[in-house]
Amino acid sequence: MSRRVTVVAALGVTQTVAWASSYYLPAILADPMAAGLGMSRSAIFGAFSASLLLTAMLGPSIGRVIDDRGGRSVLVWSNIIFAVGLTLLASGHGPVALWVAWTILGAGMALGLYDTAFATLARLYELEARGAITGVTLIAGFASTVGWPATAFLNDTFGWRGACLAWAALHIALALPLNALAIPSPDRRAPAALRPAEEEAPTARTAFLALAFVFAATWFVSTAMAAHLPRLLQSAGASPTAAITAAALVGPAQVAARLAEYGVMRWLSPLITAQVATILHPLGAAMLVAFGSPVASVFAILHGAGNGMLTIAKGTLPLYVFGSLGYGLRTGWLSAPARFMQAIAPFLFGLCLDELGSSAVLVTSGLGIAALLALVLVRIPRAAITSP
Repeated sequence: MSRRVTVVAALGVTQTVAWASSYYLPAILADPMAAGLGMSRSAIFGAFSASLLLTAMLGPSIGRVIDDRGGRSVLVWSNIIFAVGLTLLASGHGPVALWVAWTILGAGMALGLYDTAFATLARLYELEARGAITGVTLIAGFASTVGWPATAFLNDTFGWRGACLAWAALHIALALPLNALAIPSPDRRAPAALRPAEEEAPTARTAFLALAFVFAATWFVSTAMAAHLPRLLQSAGASPTAAITAAALVGPAQVAARLAEYGVMRWLSPLITAQVATILHPLGAAMLVAFGSPVASVFAILHGAGNGMLTIAKGTLPLYVFGSLGYGLRTGWLSAPARFMQAIAPFLFGLCLDELGSSAVLVTSGLGIAALLALVLVRIPRAAITSP
């Protein structure tokens, strides 16, 4: 097995553990945690949303470190911080302990989720990192598929505190050694620096602002659907069972789209695949508004496919448009608005559902169309066209 395959496999596993034990944790543990701490469910998600905002603030600084030194040490520290945060969460009582634990977990997410993994791969493989980024998302795309049942089993067996401790142990016993041993140090060279003539050009600034908007808009859509998709489909007329069944198709659709990107669409520019991805949710939304619950599964599949491709685009588009120099810092700034939108999406889209019912999907489809139009403003660099 080649070194690159080893790196991709290791990062895929460690990203699965990281996502399952942080971002996907509240979906299963919010209710038992609220009951155990004597707090409301909304208070649990409030602390979680605050942790996402912290990741936005820390992202640029962490990206700069990876540009300078590579990502191995950052990923190793993420496992340690995840373990500390989960242990404090398991042992805490009351709101202060909850907020402290989620603040630490927010730092862990800033250090250890996709942004760091993608920047690590860009630092290692530079313009050839696209395939590696896709490979990591193929494996870690199963984080919810694996994480939710595993967390539910641990909660049923050991309680929510035991579930947190089990995930903390996995960070130390599995993820940390994989990150430490499988991720190589990058070739030593001068710290990655921005290219002033290009970075200050109006076209580059326009592309940066356009991508920042695209990522913010599409992350709002993704997070809103993750929080409210079954409810949205029920508002469109689907039964609870049918809505849950249709929503379950999002995960397989994401993985199928990433396989297509890896096997077929990798020959297209990332800009084209991103444009295709942004239109899939609005297309599904138009069908849902027009035909209602009979096309609930079609909507879920189209949304899932677009979301799966956009996860890859978040890593590959900045690499394609701006190159590998300064990738970590740049993606940190690009992700900051997206993290903010991610934090407020469940609340805002919930209000839209309350007021508009299934027509609330027109809000998210409007964001998807706006993201597509923003991508038109992104100039395709000559270097990307001519490079092999």
